[in-house]
Amino acid sequence: MNRLVLTYVFLFSTNFIVFGQEAVPDMHAVLVDEPITVDGQLTEKVWQEGGWIADFIQTFPTDTLPAIGKTQVKIAYDDKFLYIAAVMLSPEPRDSYVSTSLRRDYRGNQNDGVSFVIDTFNDKTNGYIFGVNPYGVQREAMVGNGGLQRTDFNLAWDNKWYSEAVILEDRWVAEIAIPFSTLRYKDATDNWNVNVYRIDSKYSEKTTWTPIPRNFNVTHMAFSRNLYFPKPLPKSGGNYSLIPYAAMVTSNNSLEGIREPLKPSFGGDAKIGLGPALNLDLTVNPDFSQVEVDEQVTNLDRFEIFFPERRQFFLENADLFADFGTDRIRPFFSRRIGVDRDESTGQNVQNQILYGARLSGKLTDDWRVGAMNMQTGSDPLRGITGKNFSVAALQRKVFNRSNVGVMLINRETLDMEKTNLVNGDHNRLAGIDYNLFSKDNRWSGKFFYHRTFEEGVDEDTGTGHAQLAFSDVNFNAGLAYSYVGENYNPLVGYTPRTGYQRIAPEIGYTFFPDSEQVNRHGPSIVSETLWNPALGVTDELHALNYLVQFHSFAEVTLSANNQYTYLFFPFDPTRTGGEPLAEGTAYRYSYLGIDFRTDPRKALALRGTGQIGQYYSGTMANFTGMAEWRIGYRANITMNLSYSRIRLPEPQNDADLFLIGPRIDLTFTRSLFWTTFVQYNNQIDNININTRIQWRYAPVSDLFMVYTDNYFPGTFASKQRAFVMKLNYWLNL
Repeated sequence: MNRLVLTYVFLFSTNFIVFGQEAVPDMHAVLVDEPITVDGQLTEKVWQEGGWIADFIQTFPTDTLPAIGKTQVKIAYDDKFLYIAAVMLSPEPRDSYVSTSLRRDYRGNQNDGVSFVIDTFNDKTNGYIFGVNPYGVQREAMVGNGGLQRTDFNLAWDNKWYSEAVILEDRWVAEIAIPFSTLRYKDATDNWNVNVYRIDSKYSEKTTWTPIPRNFNVTHMAFSRNLYFPKPLPKSGGNYSLIPYAAMVTSNNSLEGIREPLKPSFGGDAKIGLGPALNLDLTVNPDFSQVEVDEQVTNLDRFEIFFPERRQFFLENADLFADFGTDRIRPFFSRRIGVDRDESTGQNVQNQILYGARLSGKLTDDWRVGAMNMQTGSDPLRGITGKNFSVAALQRKVFNRSNVGVMLINRETLDMEKTNLVNGDHNRLAGIDYNLFSKDNRWSGKFFYHRTFEEGVDEDTGTGHAQLAFSDVNFNAGLAYSYVGENYNPLVGYTPRTGYQRIAPEIGYTFFPDSEQVNRHGPSIVSETLWNPALGVTDELHALNYLVQFHSFAEVTLSANNQYTYLFFPFDPTRTGGEPLAEGTAYRYSYLGIDFRTDPRKALALRGTGQIGQYYSGTMANFTGMAEWRIGYRANITMNLSYSRIRLPEPQNDADLFLIGPRIDLTFTRSLFWTTFVQYNNQIDNININTRIQWRYAPVSDLFMVYTDNYFPGTFASKQRAFVMKLNYWLNL
């Protein structure tokens, strides 16, 4: 307690020095030769001297005012670590802050926290984010595409670093040590690009060191300043890590009559730093059983649903592979690896990955490279023959922040047990992408051409896309055009449909009123039209939206939509096995929509989407939402609900589709978590239970115990169940 009091007195006295100094446009790190203990106390000599940066400015609710809650930051380093100290002051005494849980990788505007954006290659396109909240919870992410979209930073990436936080009467303090071996950077560099942003829940405030216009995310890499080092940084040195695991697994598949007794399995990964900026990832017999299962959704679409990649092996520099193409025309989707078709049931099932290698990173300031090879096993009982996946990507920076990339993909049927390459059974793709990012971030664009190659298929196997967007504080607009050939077939990608052209314009305007409640509001129009030469227009969607966002981070969007759909194949809109609508028929229907979320800082928060109106030849009222009750930062109780009331004329079926999913997430400490959720889905006649205990007994090292079960709702007879206990350890060599 005495140490905390002394620390508080010290910080209070130095506050006048820090905020009395003139604004410094850049940051200067301090080289230290004494050890720094990461404890949140800031008692070391380097923290008691000047050189702090403090001139933070709001980016929300406005971008013209200085921060209400002042922030001070200083950076030091030695031959092994980058050290960061941050002091987050409050205008009034506080003893509590908002944290959704103690689980690593928190996210959301409701969480108090400070985050550091680090661009080690000064390209303002790729980098890292390290963050800490007042309770010492860590978050780290890899950033791609300049952080243009919220989806461009990947919180699933994990690595070793250290931090502590301390809450005092009118401030909280964070102290961080990041090993240089965790980062990738150019040898002998003496400066990086950096930014710092803070979220303060009490004042609904987001502030940044480098000013960012309020129409952009705080993660944008385009807005940063220099961090200078008095001496060139030491070489990152050998960065070698082994991550072995041991697991015990038992399962029972009652549908297929297969019971697997408790049996051990072993495998692991290795991470090898090749020079300052390249990383080689190796894996043998990888096991992803600890990854949370995908939460189910009610599927009312004619095409398959996209679920993002969350397996750790595929995440570092994931943008090198995943950012080719667009959301609906992806040439490569890593979740295709380890999934194959069970020929006895026609269903997609998990298929064991035997081994793999993955090289990714920087060759020079302007060149990035990625290469991957993965081999899956054969499963004769399911009629599955092993596959070999090879992917290569090369990216070249052009102009200020733009880049050009080429990608090659090959999938071969290869039975490793028989060492038999099935001649002709291959699927290949070659493509080139140009990604445009202007210096001021107002212009962005994407242009690409891809082509697939298969035995005996030579015509109309390509796809092309052109997209340009402009975003200013008040006005935004964009236009996209796509062509997808009839025989374009990226088996390792995600392209739900082929054989069409698409044009999609959008335009919007945002008002920023002088209001105590409303932060911004404004209309937007989005539209898309799909057609092909044989049938003409096959799909249309035109929407008029109006967004209202409040200072509390609550928001609501209202929409009026008109849709046209031509059916290429018989389709049951309820997906319940009823009489399908006939192939070759077309439908135009209109409906109203709503998308909302309440103040996420409150203990009880709601969010959801809904629509009501016409649906094919009938009507539908649909709502999908979530109610979350947060009990401090140790428990989150969530209820997910989806209900669709579909009414169609005979002979089609009516349907009332329910998906109910209660979830309990308990975070006992920053290293012990227990998550349980139940999902009832009457569309697929299934009840799913998944419960997972995670103990992080050492940095990035975990013990998992996972139980999952699937039942028939009517009889509670088990379909499939499994229990896994897995131990892994991250060993730095």
